[in-house]
Amino acid sequence: MNGFLELARVSLALHFRNRMALFYGYLFPTIFLVAFWVLYRHERVPIARHLGELLTIGVLGGACFGLPTTMVGERERGVWRRYRLAPLPAWSVVASTVLARYVLLLSAGVLQIALAMMIGMPAPAHPFGIWVAFTCVAFAFLGLGLVIAMLADNVPAVQALGQCIFLPMLIIGGVAVPLASLPVWAQHLSAFFPGRYAVDVLQANVTGAGLGQALFSVLALIVIGAAGSLAGARLFRWDAGERFAARSGKGWITVAIAAWVAVGVVAESRGGVRIVRSPEPVATNDLQSAPVAAGAPTVPGDRPAAPAPQPGTRRPAADRAVAATPVPKPAVRDSASTPSGWQAVTLKRIEADIVFTRLPPDDGVVTPIAHRDEGPEPEIVGELDLVRKGLPQWKPGQVSDPVQRVRNHLYVAIVPDLFQMPTERFVPHIVFERLESTIPRDDLIKILYWIAVHPAEGDDKALDDLHSLGFGNGPSDADEVRIRTGIYAAKLLGRLIGKIQGERP
Repeated sequence: MNGFLELARVSLALHFRNRMALFYGYLFPTIFLVAFWVLYRHERVPIARHLGELLTIGVLGGACFGLPTTMVGERERGVWRRYRLAPLPAWSVVASTVLARYVLLLSAGVLQIALAMMIGMPAPAHPFGIWVAFTCVAFAFLGLGLVIAMLADNVPAVQALGQCIFLPMLIIGGVAVPLASLPVWAQHLSAFFPGRYAVDVLQANVTGAGLGQALFSVLALIVIGAAGSLAGARLFRWDAGERFAARSGKGWITVAIAAWVAVGVVAESRGGVRIVRSPEPVATNDLQSAPVAAGAPTVPGDRPAAPAPQPGTRRPAADRAVAATPVPKPAVRDSASTPSGWQAVTLKRIEADIVFTRLPPDDGVVTPIAHRDEGPEPEIVGELDLVRKGLPQWKPGQVSDPVQRVRNHLYVAIVPDLFQMPTERFVPHIVFERLESTIPRDDLIKILYWIAVHPAEGDDKALDDLHSLGFGNGPSDADEVRIRTGIYAAKLLGRLIGKIQGERP
C-alpha cells in the first residue's frame, strides 16, 4: 500500500511540474467554461443547466488525452520498464497512475464549479451526489483511457485515437451539442456513447432530483468503466518495443466495445432513450392555438423586433410577451375587451373572448396532460410525489396576490413541459388539484381567464425557486414560459366551466 501511494504521489508531483499538463488539465476546462458562459449568456442562471456538459468535457479530455499520453510517453522513455523491476504488482503501478489522474480531474472539476459559482451559478443541488456521479463518470472514461494507452504505440497515435473518440462524443454523444439539436437517428445513436449518461447523471445532481433520477446512467457508466479497465489490464504492456499489432490477446478490445453496445441495446429495449425535441420549432406548429394577450398581432412582422437583453439583465415582462417568433394564432379573440380587473370577469365574457377549440391537444407535444386512466411509469412516481408533497409548503405558492399565486403554480407545470421531462404529462394534474383545493372555484375561474388573456403580466421569480420540488432552476426562454402559462390557464379554465370535454384533472 505504501508503494501504491508513493507512486501516486510521484505521478502528481511530475504532473504539477509539467506546464503543458497544467494547461490541458486546468486552463483547457476553464476555456470551455468561458465559451459556455458566452454562448448561454442570456440565460437567467449562468451555467447551471450546462454544468453536467462542462464537467463531462473535462473528464473526457483527461481520459482521451491526459492519461494515455502520460502512460505512453513514460513507456516510450523506459519509465514503465523500470517500474517493472519494483517489488510491486502490475495492477498497483497502473492503479496508482489512474488514481493520480482521478485526483487531477477532481481538482479541475472543483475549479470549474467554483468559477461557475463566481459568475452567478447557485451551488449544485446535491453536493455529495455530484461527487459520486463525477467518480462514476471518471471511472468510465479512465477505463477508456487505459484502452487507448494500450492500443497506441506512441504519443501521436494517442492523439489520433483520442480525437476519434473525443469529437464524436462531443457532437453525437450529447456532451457539447444538446440532444434536442440532433436528428432522431443521432439521438438513438447517442445511447451507445457513455457521454450521454455522464451528462445525465451529473446534471441530475446539479439541478435535478439527485442520483435516484439517473440510476440507469450510473449503472451504465459502471459497466462501461469495468469493461474498459478489464480490457486495459489484459492488454497491458511494459515495453515500448512490444507493438500492439504483434502481441496476442487483442480480442480483449471487444470487451470494451461490447459494453458500449450492451448499454445502448438495453437502453433502447427498456425505452430509456427518450427523444428530446427542442420546444422552439415545435411551438411553430403546435402553438397555432396558443392564447396570447388580447389585441396581440397575428402576423409576424406586425411588431418591431425586441432588442436582445444585455448579459445579467431581465427584459420587462411586457417585452417578453412579444419576443417569440412566429406569433401564434390566438385563442383569445382579437375583439376581446378586457374587464377592469379579474374580479369583474363574467362567464359571458369568458365565452365571448376565448376559443377553447384552438388549444393544443392534451396528447400533443406542447402542454401535454395525461388521461386520468393513464398511470405514471414506476421510475417517475417518486418525482411526482415530491411535487405533490412540496407544493403545500412551496413559498411562491403562498404569495398574497391570488393571480400571481395561480401563475406560480402554473409555472410548476410549464417547467417539465419545456424541458420534455418524463413527468410532464402528470404534473399538470397535481397543479390543477392544488389550485382547486386552495382557491374558491368562482375566483379560480376568473383568475384563469385573466391569466389566459394577460400571460405577460406578473413576475417569474418563482422559476428560480423550484429546487424543493425537484426541478432545479426554470427554463431560460421566458417567452415560451409566458405563452404556455396562457395555454395551461385556458386548459384548466375550459375544464372548470365544461368547455373542454373529457375528464377533469
